[in-house]
Amino acid sequence: MEANAGLIAGSHQMNQLVVIPGDGVKPLNSVNSEMCQICGDEVGVSENGDLFVACNECGFPVCRPCYEYERKDGNQSCPQCKSRYKRQKGSPRVEGDEEEDDVDDLDNEFKALPQQQTTEEMLQGHMSYGRGDEENVHVVTPGLPLLTNGQEGVDPNEIPPEHHALVIPSHKRVHPMSDDFSVRSMDPTKDPSAYGYGSVAWKERLESWRHKQEKMSIMMTEGAQHFSDGKGGGDYGADGPDAPLTDESRQPLSRKIPIASSKINPYRMIIIIRLAVLGIFLRYRILNPVKNAYGLWLTSVICEIWFAFSWILDQFPKWFPINRETYLDRLSLRYERDGESQLSSVDIYVSTVDPLKEPPLVTANTVLSILAVDYPVDKVSCYVSDDGAAMLTFEALAETSEFARKWVPFCKKFSIEPRAPEMYFAQKIDYLKDKVQPTFVKDRRAMKREYEEFKVRINALVAKAHKMPEEGWTMQDGTPWPGNNTRDHPGMIQVFLGHSGGHDTDGNELPRLVYVSREKRPGFNHHKKAGAMNSLVRVSAVLTNAPFLLNLDCDHYINNSKALREAMCFMMDPLVGKRVCYVQFPQRFDGIDIHDRYANRNTVFFDINLRGLDGVQGPVYVGTGCVFRRQALYGYDPPMKNNSSKKSSCCCGPRKKSKASKTKRMDSDKKKLNRTESNVSAFSLEGIEEGLEGYENEKSAIMSQKSFEKRFGQSSVFIASTLAENGGVPEAASPAALLKEAIHVISCGYEDKTDWGKEIGWIYGSVTEDILTGFKMHARGWRSIYCMPPRAAFKGSAPINLSDRLNQVLRWALGSVEIMLSRHCPIWYGYGGGLKFLERVAYINTIVYPLTSIPLLAYCTLPAVCLLTNKFIIPEISNFASLFFISLFISIFATGILEMRWSGVGIDEWWRNEQFWVIGGVSAHLFAVFQGLLKVLAGIDTNFTVTSKTSDDEEFGELYAFKWTTLLIPPTTLLVINMIGVVAGISDAINNGYQSWGPLFGKIFFAFWVIVHLYPFLKGLMGRQNRTPTIVVVWSVLLASIFSLLWVRIDPFLPKTKGPNLQQCGINC
Repeated sequence: MEANAGLIAGSHQMNQLVVIPGDGVKPLNSVNSEMCQICGDEVGVSENGDLFVACNECGFPVCRPCYEYERKDGNQSCPQCKSRYKRQKGSPRVEGDEEEDDVDDLDNEFKALPQQQTTEEMLQGHMSYGRGDEENVHVVTPGLPLLTNGQEGVDPNEIPPEHHALVIPSHKRVHPMSDDFSVRSMDPTKDPSAYGYGSVAWKERLESWRHKQEKMSIMMTEGAQHFSDGKGGGDYGADGPDAPLTDESRQPLSRKIPIASSKINPYRMIIIIRLAVLGIFLRYRILNPVKNAYGLWLTSVICEIWFAFSWILDQFPKWFPINRETYLDRLSLRYERDGESQLSSVDIYVSTVDPLKEPPLVTANTVLSILAVDYPVDKVSCYVSDDGAAMLTFEALAETSEFARKWVPFCKKFSIEPRAPEMYFAQKIDYLKDKVQPTFVKDRRAMKREYEEFKVRINALVAKAHKMPEEGWTMQDGTPWPGNNTRDHPGMIQVFLGHSGGHDTDGNELPRLVYVSREKRPGFNHHKKAGAMNSLVRVSAVLTNAPFLLNLDCDHYINNSKALREAMCFMMDPLVGKRVCYVQFPQRFDGIDIHDRYANRNTVFFDINLRGLDGVQGPVYVGTGCVFRRQALYGYDPPMKNNSSKKSSCCCGPRKKSKASKTKRMDSDKKKLNRTESNVSAFSLEGIEEGLEGYENEKSAIMSQKSFEKRFGQSSVFIASTLAENGGVPEAASPAALLKEAIHVISCGYEDKTDWGKEIGWIYGSVTEDILTGFKMHARGWRSIYCMPPRAAFKGSAPINLSDRLNQVLRWALGSVEIMLSRHCPIWYGYGGGLKFLERVAYINTIVYPLTSIPLLAYCTLPAVCLLTNKFIIPEISNFASLFFISLFISIFATGILEMRWSGVGIDEWWRNEQFWVIGGVSAHLFAVFQGLLKVLAGIDTNFTVTSKTSDDEEFGELYAFKWTTLLIPPTTLLVINMIGVVAGISDAINNGYQSWGPLFGKIFFAFWVIVHLYPFLKGLMGRQNRTPTIVVVWSVLLASIFSLLWVRIDPFLPKTKGPNLQQCGINC
């Protein structure tokens, strides 16, 4: 695909396409053809007086001594294109030259330069390298026009006609891009794979090798029972066709590491004990009501029963926690041999909406970390979705693509981590550790200066974007920016980096970088983030069609450059990977205060809950940091678990062999199409042949073209891509045709009357589309994997401000309520499919947890009511009954301690999680329940608010910022009434004497339980330690005044003088 060919904008509905051309970028624009790129000397001339050219394929500048040395003692290939050097006239023959059909040079071919002379010349070249004059320094200029709101330095009248926007109205979809693409001459005697193009024969050999490897695997990991690809054939021994493979390469790519029995068995035992104690406790509570406080007792019992039910839903999916270990060296041995990489391609998605809330610099760092990932560059494609059609994002991405040409080679040369420049240069560690290259310090200082200049350019773009001109943004050639109206604009695609023009300063190829902004028109439901992700799925399928996808939020950068390889250890494992729909990585965060006041790290969920689910059917999808199998997103069923002569059928049944079987299969099709949707998939993977040839025959054998279009939409190119299990695009397809089709599949009406968002792609119907999407895959029988490498794979930012954190939790809880009230509720959806029982329990817990807010709010109010009314929810208990309460508290603490023991979670993290469970439960979760009911029952929708990724200049400055929101009212009220209750209870005890202190301790303990859990919330209200917000002072004075007036009016605790009691005192009183 042509990089920098121009911004392509179009609307299928309005029959128009716009191409805004950009200046071409030469792949080696920074290479001086007269200087040797190895030693730095002049290239020199050949014997006939022309400039010496070592490589006839790419023309990479190499001098004669380096060429001779490389042929005799090196790998005999060009450093740029890896093509084998041909013998030049006057050069001695080396091994392999006999295969070349060139003219003999008997006079000179055996006159080799002396070895010592060649070595000395190269050594002298290396010693003098980098000491030239400054005039030899070459600056890489941007290869595409940067966008401005005016015409700075450019006269529109001087712009050539071919650089102006071209609008072609037509009744059909026409792409106005020229088909005149530069073609590099190819040697017909060479394998096309040497030029970066995979041939059909090469793919068949690769698949044959993979097939044999599966049969030769001796050590079985989890999933050995899933192996079902054998169709006869004998066994291969040590002397078989794959004998050169080492034993190491045949080993599993990953393995389970069970939790030590000394840690997990006591944990399971205490869970059973706690369950028994809980049953005994609830029985006692139900059978012993409080006569004088029946309402308080009944409320408390109902709350405790719900808490017990909620605990069971949360606890038992953690019954089988496991750890996993990957073997990256085995992955390389198996899929990277003889200089060829057979690793699968990966399309990486980055989504952004508002560049003012999601700063372009943050997005740029994420993109740079992707482009520098440790993975074959021709296997990586980065797609950036700009759902706000912001010109600022486009400009920032253009700057990022230019800076990547310098940043990527620096990262790979020195193997730095992390590969997001902002985080790398901000590290407070010894950056010289493990660095041995003499030029590292110099290059690092130069790169830091380059990055600071890059930041200044990005900041200038942001400053300019704050004020939009009245006529709207315009591009450099005077064309109006197509996305000036963010709610009414055509689809836009720009290829910044690719096979042509996507090279770094060292001349090496860079991964693809594509800007995508889907079409938006009034009157269409665009489904927010889920719709944007589905658009990326279709665009990437048309342009690159990698079999695996990675989605990242714009603020989640790749912290571990080998993260993709970690995922491939599961996805490409011939035994385990066949039934894996996605590999989920834990979320880790930067910029959180050391005490993690509001449990932003969410360690209990990521390190305990998800590890427990990994031992059942896999973790839930959490929205980012997840590598998907593309076929699973298309609604395919996983492969069958065991070999069977009857292959699993598609929606329209398996292949027909006779009329009788045809009739039976047609009846079976009707039944399948009428089943519960949990078992309905686009079609099964079994029976679909791999490869891109023969699509028409394959489609006619599976289902009609009409059925395909009903599911996937009216794009023959995209439909063809869905049948390629191993990905890839047709070699014969032109870039112009692919870009035209890409514009078509992101049109706003493409998904109408299709299964997108219902059974295919990201599922619509909830603001937390991640939970719903993962649930649909698990319901079809897929499993997922939880990967926790020693170095965190991805890191992002989290809102550390109290109000922002509560709004984030509100959005998550609202999504759960929406799922609970939809047809996809795990309580009744998906039976008869492949969803395991404990996995269903985990999903039920995921959607019902907001309901806990109602009993939690009531339970936190009870202590204040008990203290103010001098009543209690528990009757006077005997010494034997007190054992029930003591046993319950001991079992609760023991469960937490043993859980922290096997998981490695610290007690401070566990306690912060408990505190925020109460804070979020009585605020955000409570509001989510009512907002969800209003949305479903009354149709009152709530707007999705993007969490701000901006940071305060001062470290943790946002932590102390106070932002008033209605979510703060319920917990503030609970704090106030419980404090008042404690004061009133103590005053009553002091007034009534010693006998009142005994019953008071239980009530005060109950109230302090609430106050201690809400303590982080109280600190958030207080703001900075030396500065209390004015609104808090006002509310405190107001509440104190009201309470004082009520105290004086009611006067509850002063003794009432009614005269002497004559029956007790008698006449002596």
